[in-house]
Amino acid sequence: MSTLTAAETEEIERANASGLQPVVFVHGLWLLSSSWEKWRTLFEENGFSTIAPGWPDDPQSVEEARKDPDVFAHKMVKQVTEHYLEAIDALTLTPAVVGHSFGGLIAQKIAGEGASEATVAIDPAPFQGVLPLPVSSLKSSAPVLGNPLNFGKAVSLTLEQFTYGWANNLDAEEAKELWETYHVAASGVPLFQAATANFNPFTETKVDTKNPQRGPLLIVSGAGDNTVPPAMTEAAYRLQSKNPGTTEYIEIPGRGHSLTIDHGWRDVADEVLAFLTKQTAND
Repeated sequence: MSTLTAAETEEIERANASGLQPVVFVHGLWLLSSSWEKWRTLFEENGFSTIAPGWPDDPQSVEEARKDPDVFAHKMVKQVTEHYLEAIDALTLTPAVVGHSFGGLIAQKIAGEGASEATVAIDPAPFQGVLPLPVSSLKSSAPVLGNPLNFGKAVSLTLEQFTYGWANNLDAEEAKELWETYHVAASGVPLFQAATANFNPFTETKVDTKNPQRGPLLIVSGAGDNTVPPAMTEAAYRLQSKNPGTTEYIEIPGRGHSLTIDHGWRDVADEVLAFLTKQTAND
């Protein structure tokens, strides 16, 4: 039984009809797929087709999400990954995949399945084998991991928590604007899955970094990210760089976890666009 919504199926059909190289955008926790709107416009203006599926059962809007935050509870990494793989399977052409935060982890899982033409992981959540646990990352995840009961709940961030984890490189006005515009509740489960990954041989956060069909991969790090600091992205890069495919790493100075949605989103998007344009053109 399909998990795709009518709107997601319509996006896929439109991408197939275009005949253009598709790009799949994967959002992470505390955001909806609408957070990619500016990116999608930019990529479509530059010759790509795009789709941005939500996570299973995601509400259509931030307003709707805030009325029923419990809808986000219990969503797990494997379930979400399978949802995106279903969308990819429905595309005529093998897509490029771009993911942020937990979407960056899922993007790498998709690449490990050999299901993407090229992949970009932006400030990705750690997969099994990524060992550094910086203090700022622990503090950022404390609103969820600080209470074991949050495993089965949907958790929202206060403005103060959002500012520390996401908007620490922004002024207070922009931090509040992003929190009010984009922030929604998030499932606690993925954070617990990531936190215990290196102690659980059956974790859903495993990534096949060795698959020769992984394809080109770019990992993007915000130098000032409190949630996924460079130590974590660099560790992911070192593991991924053992793959025979192209593996690149860039660090964006002065940027935090909000780098895909804040005033400097275009700086990041241009780097990603250049990488995917080059890699998909080579194929």
